[in-house]
Amino acid sequence: MPNREHFVAIIGGAVAGSVAAEILADHGIRVAVIEQNKRPYGKIEDGLPRWHAEQRRQEYERIDARLRKPGIYYVPCTRLGRDVEFDDLCDNWGFSAVILANGAWRDRDLGVPESEKYIDRGLIYQNPFIYWYNHKNEKSYDGPRYEAPDEALVVGGGLASIDVVKILQLENYERALKARGVQTSMHDLERKGIPAICKQHGFRPEELGVKGCLLVYRRREQDMPLAQPPENATPDQVAKTEAVRQKMLRLAREKYLFRFQERRLTTGLVVEEGRVAGLRVVETRVEGRKAEPVPGSEQELRAPLVISSIGSVPEVIPGICMKGEYYTFKGELLPQYGTSDHVFGVGNVVSGQGNIRVSLVHAQAVTTQIVENYIGVGNGNSDLSGWYAAAEARGAAQATALQERVEALPGLSESQLAALETRIRAFQERAGYLSGYDSWIAAQTPPDLE
Repeated sequence: MPNREHFVAIIGGAVAGSVAAEILADHGIRVAVIEQNKRPYGKIEDGLPRWHAEQRRQEYERIDARLRKPGIYYVPCTRLGRDVEFDDLCDNWGFSAVILANGAWRDRDLGVPESEKYIDRGLIYQNPFIYWYNHKNEKSYDGPRYEAPDEALVVGGGLASIDVVKILQLENYERALKARGVQTSMHDLERKGIPAICKQHGFRPEELGVKGCLLVYRRREQDMPLAQPPENATPDQVAKTEAVRQKMLRLAREKYLFRFQERRLTTGLVVEEGRVAGLRVVETRVEGRKAEPVPGSEQELRAPLVISSIGSVPEVIPGICMKGEYYTFKGELLPQYGTSDHVFGVGNVVSGQGNIRVSLVHAQAVTTQIVENYIGVGNGNSDLSGWYAAAEARGAAQATALQERVEALPGLSESQLAALETRIRAFQERAGYLSGYDSWIAAQTPPDLE
């Protein structure tokens, strides 16, 4: 019988990557999971706000259970395009296949001239802002630090932008209450809501002097992607979904007290003394899927900080061909990179949809109740793990199709397998990964991680 052993490289170890690794390993295929961070949890750790503590813990455990399986080689602190060249990995290492599961970590550009000049000068983006928020209280944190000033301006409209405005509001009201001698926690403010906490301590929210951040959206409130209609929805189902979106926004505003303006399209920056001091916007006229500027409706919205939260796309990596903002994949069940017969994609890196909900599931699979509880305006009884299950099912379907494709390829020789193991061990040692997966995770988990 011919040798049918295979070795696959997976770039990224979070939900999609770990699911693919587990399925391949369960079929006797060796897998190297190449992860850019010390820990493999991706946006579960760095993009899901830290008030989702239980959901984060549960998903960490699920990812850990997959990556500790026999036949999986975990390679941390190794970044594609920096530590490993894409073409070299695909063409010279000798893997049976390479799977891109590295998600969408690049914020979509704000889309106004010269905005890149003012990053961290009055303009910041969602991904680094939430990363800071999730890690800022750790003693060992040495990344960028941001302020959360009152009256900040957020550009967005999806669930990720709701996360951003909640962070701003929770930070400002926690600070204002502390100035009045009231100690409260982020968890209490998020769960009970700002008005309820204020009432509990004998204040009306307006007495604290917080004016609140402003969320601006280019379309109407009923167009916000907070809930999705079923596939091939009837006009009645579309109308019902629009009403649900309006309800979610209303409840979120009542609970967290942020301001909102619909039909506002960003056209430029207000710059003073080398810093962004606000945005120039124009009203839009919404007709179907179009949001057209209304002539003569220009105005300035001034703010001490502008946060862009208009979506995430895959990072630009040297050697990976792109079409616009996305990698050049083709195929639905088994997304194949370009013309390669052994490079594939799974999960969010294929679609580039980087907000938490869409990263984890197809929109149609999420019930209104789960989404409401994610925002914080539901009854709190929904199990958010339903998101992960749906994402895992999608990744499993892609990985199963990939496993069948890999098994049809010629097997690797013993010398080829040994050479790959030697290269992988060298990268593990370079990262300081000298023992097993569990001891590595324990050593890399901050003791004060929230």
